Amino acid sequence: VQLQASGGGLVQAGGSLRLSCASSGRTFSSYAMGWFRQAPGKEREFVSGISVSGGSTDYADSVKGRFTISRDNAKNTVYLRMISLKTEDTAVYYCAAGAKWVLPEPDYWGQGTKVTVSS
Repeated sequence: VQLQASGGGLVQAGGSLRLSCASSGRTFSSYAMGWFRQAPGKEREFVSGISVSGGSTDYADSVKGRFTISRDNAKNTVYLRMISLKTEDTAVYYCAAGAKWVLPEPDYWGQGTKVTVSS
């Protein structure tokens, strides 16, 4: 499974962004998908995950109510809608795929897309 993330950029605090992660594999719909992030000087952390069907989602406490994960299996793409962005959301965001779930460790990682939130 190859994953290509996009959509990062520079945004002011309070703004919004939508990240996308496209898969080139034909088995995208067989994998749970997720997003992780790594802020400067910090370890990579789980942000959000979504089940194969999209019927189950999970979020880190720090993003609940602000971020929404979704997937379109017909387009082999997973999205992360981010609103009310805070400076502490600044990080490189990575999409990931897991055969059962994305925790504790995904099976596949995409490259990161950088999100910078300015004050």
